[in-house]
Amino acid sequence: MKYPIVKGTFDILPQETKEEDLWKESHRWTYIEQILREEAIKHGFREIRTPIFERTELFERGVGASSDIVSKEMYTFLDRKGRSLSLRPEGTAPVVRAFISDHLYQTPGIHKFFYIGPMFRYERPQAGRYRQLHQFGVEAIGTMHPYQDVELIDLMYQIYQRLGLKNLSISINSVGDNSSRMAYQAALLSYLTPHKDQLSEDSQIRLKKNVLRVLDSKLDQDQKILKNAPLISKYLSKEAKEHFQIVLHELNQLKIPYQVEPRLVRGLDYYSNTVFEITSEQLAAQNAVGAGGRYDGLIADLGGPNLPAAGFAIGLERLLQTMLKQEAFFPGPLKPNLFLIPMNNQATQLAFKLTTQLKHKNIAAQMDLSGKKIQHGLQLANLLQATAIAVIGDEEIHSGKITCKKLATRESHTFSIQHLIDNLKGWLNV
Repeated sequence: MKYPIVKGTFDILPQETKEEDLWKESHRWTYIEQILREEAIKHGFREIRTPIFERTELFERGVGASSDIVSKEMYTFLDRKGRSLSLRPEGTAPVVRAFISDHLYQTPGIHKFFYIGPMFRYERPQAGRYRQLHQFGVEAIGTMHPYQDVELIDLMYQIYQRLGLKNLSISINSVGDNSSRMAYQAALLSYLTPHKDQLSEDSQIRLKKNVLRVLDSKLDQDQKILKNAPLISKYLSKEAKEHFQIVLHELNQLKIPYQVEPRLVRGLDYYSNTVFEITSEQLAAQNAVGAGGRYDGLIADLGGPNLPAAGFAIGLERLLQTMLKQEAFFPGPLKPNLFLIPMNNQATQLAFKLTTQLKHKNIAAQMDLSGKKIQHGLQLANLLQATAIAVIGDEEIHSGKITCKKLATRESHTFSIQHLIDNLKGWLNV
């Protein structure tokens, strides 16, 4: 019996795949995860890891019951004691929960975290959108200074530059503080109510639950109505305007390109003040490769101290797909420096001893354990793209010497088995 993979999920494989699936090769994931970690740590963020599932009410309260994530997309189930649990659909609410429950706020200063891991959303699978997705995210808790917003955008921009991405578009907006949003929600509701019957079914529901969510609609029938809707920029408080102007000024100082998108609100209920999104034209409809913003009230809403915060998340699937479409650099998979091919049982014992010693000295070594003919070992070595090979038989055992041959140049060199480890590094340049 075969067990097909669950719809909306995929395997990440340690070998070459067909061209449309190159983004599923594990060495590419390892590479970008390494870059993400290095850049986050360089900017003062430290890794945090939270459970795959949490209490459902955390996301209902943290993400917002009116959001599509909570109302349509969560994987929710009852455990054996009847408690409602959900696979995490996003990373911010769990980080904030950990910050509160583990009393991390008792340490003074700005708290800066990053995470990498899978999220789960029951969506219609399509390019760039999956039911198990992977995100890298950062959260900065403890300051409402606009410079913190700028640092986050700069970090995201530096990550993309280091990964070699180009032709990216940064959109930014302010959704204001509480007083700004209350005034704007009233104005938007007043504008949309006469058009209620022309709105899509989803937008009619959003009109009742959270009118700002109507702005997220991509449907043409909604966009036609929204074309003349009031803009939140006209309802920003003095403090919100000043905050946003500082952010824009500092982005100009750093020469980070952006455009103000007055209808950008993001799809989560907890955002306030600065929101931003980075998109790529090469990902069609699902074109966002990273997004975030400020969420100054979320920690208090979840039972913690009244501390401001901001963060962003990057979808790794879309990031990889964008890099491949733009032909960005990827290092190749790790290859063995030396591949040993033993010809008999005694040679196998010696080859195993040598490969073990070589690996302990940071020389990547592998061997053929099949017991088949030399041609089979050579095929394996070529498949693994080994730098060099060495055949071990009776002659090598009796002489105490083995000859190593580089596959690319056919250059060969004979080494004493006793001193192989000492001399091999220089010959292989490792």
